[in-house]
Amino acid sequence: MVVNIKCTFCGRIIKRNVGKMFVKSDGTIIFFDSSKCEKNYFMKREPKKLKWTRK
Repeated sequence: MVVNIKCTFCGRIIKRNVGKMFVKSDGTIIFFDSSKCEKNYFMKREPKKLKWTRK
């Protein structure tokens, strides 16, 4: 069974065995396809304000 996982920040589909999975202390799971997305997420930037994101 193939499940398409999307990046939490930019919305791109992540290929299998690529990217990072981050689990917050409250149990939420966040997926990132690149370090660029990860850094922007933790800097608390809004994806809708950036032109390169799909959200």
